[in-house]
Amino acid sequence: MTAYYNEIDPYAAQWLRNLIAAGHIAPGDVDERSIVDVQPDDLKGYTQCHFFAGIGGWSYAARLAGWHDDRPLWTGSCPCQPFSEAGRRKGQTDERHLWPTLFELIRARRPDVVMGEQVAAAIGQNWLDGVHSDLEGIGYSCGATVVPACAVNAPHRRDRLWFVADTARPGQSHEPECAQPEDEGRAVVFVRSKLGADSRSDDGATPTGGSDGTSREPSWSSAGWATGADGKTRRVEPGLSLLVDGVPARMGRLRAYGNAIVPQVAAEVIGAYMEIAA
Repeated sequence: MTAYYNEIDPYAAQWLRNLIAAGHIAPGDVDERSIVDVQPDDLKGYTQCHFFAGIGGWSYAARLAGWHDDRPLWTGSCPCQPFSEAGRRKGQTDERHLWPTLFELIRARRPDVVMGEQVAAAIGQNWLDGVHSDLEGIGYSCGATVVPACAVNAPHRRDRLWFVADTARPGQSHEPECAQPEDEGRAVVFVRSKLGADSRSDDGATPTGGSDGTSREPSWSSAGWATGADGKTRRVEPGLSLLVDGVPARMGRLRAYGNAIVPQVAAEVIGAYMEIAA
């Protein structure tokens, strides 16, 4: 089966094509249209659909977690600008608030599993409440948790909200009246038992290994250290210059990296769900 990638930024879209050609992410088609122009029928025949695909972080994460390319999965990391503490925080009045658009596609196609990511600050602006209300209203079970990038030993904090939603019976859609409120569903269980408070080890660290006992962490041991103007010392990713010289190609890379998820964290979310859904 073929994957569908929706990414409006031309630079990131070409990056996706390069990754597909190199075999690093699931093979598929890259659609550069805005998500508002995508129709439900456009998605027929695709096993996986990745919206706001960026540079393919979700597909790469799925592979890291052992989620096969032919296993159905929808993902969406909606634009964070309406809710980010670094922006104007217009919230749901911002034209870049595109969850409603993604939800309409979900409602029309009813994928078995939906996963997504957003800035943690969105919780306080009712973004997560809206997502859960929408999905539960059409029969999905939902779960969510906040996991920072440093949980997988990345050299930065980057708190992010991760959510998972699945149907009660994979492969079958049902209307709200058919849902059983007393049945929490696997999406809720995965948060409570795998990524919730009970998942922390005795030393307070969050486990990062997969079900097979292997670790999905890359090695950031070569990261350097830099002291900022505020006097604080922080880890710096290997090979990352501290100054931006304004070269267009470099700016494109920095923008793509800045908008990307940390695949290793997403892989932990996916892996935790897989253990529950097995």
